[in-house]
Formats: sequence, C-alpha cells, structure tokens
Amino acid sequence: MRYYRYIFATLFPLIALGVILAVVSACTDVGPAVAVTGMLLAITALVCLAVFCVRFMTCANQLVDMLKNEKLGHIKMKRASGLGPLAEAIVNFATAHTERADRLESARSDMSLQLQLLKKEKQNIEEIIFSIRDGVIVTDAFDRLILANNAAQKLFIFDAAAVGTRTIGEFISHTEFVKLITHSRRSGLRHVKHELTFDTDGRTRIFDCIISCVRDEQDVTSGVVAVLHDITREREISRMKNEFVSHVSHELKTPLASINAYAEMLVDGEAQDEDTLDRFCLIIQDQAQRLNRLIEDILNVSRIESGLTKVKKETLSIAILIRDAVMMIDSYAQEKNITVNVQTPVICDQVYADRDMITQVITNLLSNAVKYTPSGGAVDVGIEVNDAEQVVRVTVSDTGVGIPPDDLKHVFDKFYRVEANKACAKGTGLGLNLVKQIVEKVHAGRVFVSSIPREGTTFGFDMPLATGPALEKVLEK
Repeated sequence: MRYYRYIFATLFPLIALGVILAVVSACTDVGPAVAVTGMLLAITALVCLAVFCVRFMTCANQLVDMLKNEKLGHIKMKRASGLGPLAEAIVNFATAHTERADRLESARSDMSLQLQLLKKEKQNIEEIIFSIRDGVIVTDAFDRLILANNAAQKLFIFDAAAVGTRTIGEFISHTEFVKLITHSRRSGLRHVKHELTFDTDGRTRIFDCIISCVRDEQDVTSGVVAVLHDITREREISRMKNEFVSHVSHELKTPLASINAYAEMLVDGEAQDEDTLDRFCLIIQDQAQRLNRLIEDILNVSRIESGLTKVKKETLSIAILIRDAVMMIDSYAQEKNITVNVQTPVICDQVYADRDMITQVITNLLSNAVKYTPSGGAVDVGIEVNDAEQVVRVTVSDTGVGIPPDDLKHVFDKFYRVEANKACAKGTGLGLNLVKQIVEKVHAGRVFVSSIPREGTTFGFDMPLATGPALEKVLEK
C-alpha cells in the first residue's frame, strides 16, 4: 500500500503541474514549447495514473475473488502486485476471526451436545420417577411443587399442568403432610420417615412417607423430595395374620380345655358309674373330633391357598353328589325335624371336578342350612343348568335365622362368624371360606349368598359344565 501511495503522491502533482503550464501558456504569451511540455507532462501522468488504477483495480478484483472463493492461501503469492501486505493483513484478520468462529462453533456444538444429554438424562429420570408405583413429590427452595408423578397426582387429585407455578399447600389439602415438607426444608433433615393416613376414594389408606432434603454444591437446601409408599395392604395382612393366630388359638384352646377337664375328672375318679364314664368319654371324643376337624380345615385352606393340594378331577354328576350328601345329612335333619327337599335331577349336569372336594362343599352348605334352621323348618336343594353360559348352578336354601345385611359380605372370610347367630350353633368359621377356596380357586367357579333376616338364607355356587369351552377353561386352571 505504501508503494501505491508513493506513485499517487508523484503522479497527482505532475498532472497538476502540466495543467498549470497549459493554462499559463494559454493565458500569457509564453512560448508554445511550455504549453506542449505541460500538456505532455499532464497526459503522461494521466496515462500512468490510468495504468496504475487499472492495475490496482485488477489486483483488488483478484483479491476480492480469492476472498470470495476462500483461497486465502494463494493471496500471499501476490506480493509483486503491491497488494501483498494488504492481502496478508486481510488473511491474518480473516484467519484469526475464522479460527475464533471455529472455536466458538465447537464450543457451541459441545454445549448443544451437553444440553441434549442433560435433557435426555432429565427425561430418563422423569420417566423412572413416573414409572414408580409409589407417590413422589418434589418441591424447590420456596416450597413450590416442581414435580409429581402419576401416583402422587392420583392420590392428591390435582392437575399436572399447574405444577411449578404454585406452592405445595395450594395443591395438597393434607395439612400434616405439607407441614412436614416445610419443616424438613427449614431444618435440613434428611431421610426422615413418617406414617401418614389419607382418606381417598371413601376409604382410609396408610402410607410410609420418607422425606429427604436436597442440597446443592454449597450444601444449601435447594428442595425436598417426599416418597409415599402405600402400606395399607401390608397392615391389613398383618392384622389378618394376628386375627388368624388369635382365632386359631381360641378355637384350639376351647376343645383342648374340655378334653383336659374331663380327662382330669376321669383321673380323679369322679366317674363313679358306667353312665358317667361313658358320658365323659363321649365328650372327650366329641371335642377331639372337633379339634381334628378344625386342624383339617386349617390345613385344607392352607394347602389350597398355597397350591399344594392334590386335585384329582374327573367328569361327575352334580345330582349324584347332592343325593349322596343329602343321605349323609338326613339323620341330622330328622333329629331337628327339618325337611330336606331335593329338586328332580336334571340331564347334562356333568362337571369336571374333584369328587371329594365338591362333596365337601355340598355337605358343608347342607350342614350349615340344617344347623341354622329351627325345628320344623325346611331346606331346599336346587340344580339349574344354564346352556347359554355353560354353567351349572347349585343352591341350598333354608328357612332359618338369616344373616344381617352388614355380615353378608364377610361370611366367606376366614374365622368369620355372624355375631347374631353364634348362639344357634357352634363352628370354627372356616367352613364357608373352604367352600369359596374349593369352588373359585380350584374349579374356576363362583360362590354367592343372599339372605333375609329371620326368613332364611340361600347359599350357592356356579361351576362350568364339562363340555366345550367351559371344560377347556377348567383344564387351564
């Protein structure tokens, strides 16, 4: 550039001098030689200026073309043109900015990749949290609800779209739970376990609630995480186990106490005559049989529930099983002056079942009907075949004391006995549960009951017929 500057600095004065000489020669009487000299000098300077301008523009155009085509490496070869320093300066400037742009683009790409990885990781964490069956609640340092999985939304019933905009107290009405989260954030406590009770869907549910504070790199509390695990079922099972042990202990204790008492009286010689001795022995035998039935029922229920019972299924006639069961119970019914009416056997009442188990079901229902029916009453046994549904229905109806409506839904539970009817007959409370287990779990059937207090009760069960799809369903079981 300095080279062109010197040229222009020389040519322009020469042009000016030539013009001045021409003007002076025209205006004065100076000789023509001065005018010609001035004109030649100006023309020569103009020609030189034109040549250098053309050359300058050519070099500039070449430089522009090279810059457009990004041929920066070739610009350094044009030093002779006089634009070499300018080209090198442009190249250095462009190279520096290109390298800086490359570094920024590389950093932007890295940041974009890291951002995508963070988003993916966040999505994976959210997917994991939302797949957890336990309720998960996350709040920030200002007690705003920032995350709640589906289980938590279902438990507290709020709109997930509003998460992140309001405090947790505006979403959750359970005051104690909200206070625990707030207290945990303020105190900075970690992994604190609480037991909370919630009333949802018209029932009470119990939760193990673990509340933990989340701390950032500066060890400052940045939020709270609460995990709610439903332990309602576990508590119910624990309660049922305790009740089971209590009932079994009570039921075993009663006959054992009778056996022990009468055995002691025999040992003490209180049976002075043959009749008293026979009566004591009969009582001991009766209580021993009761104890044996109780243990057998417990074992049968346990075997069926655990799937360890041996089932020998075959094609049977329900009518024949009912006939045999009625013959066994008839003497007991006659003692109480109760009439047992059996419907005329129907055709095609074949089922695929275990003979002993179904006989036990029918006998249990018949004995209960006779047991809870006052003297002079009646028991009706019915059989009905539903060809459309491919099932056979057996019903046992009595004219007994009936069952209160509140007790109907519990009559098939283990050890459950209707409080109002305990004085009518003795029992273990396992018979009907065993009926339910045999019919529903072993034979894919269904049990049912209906009753009107002081008028009578109807127990029954449905079983698939041993034909077509019904038989295939039973075989699958």
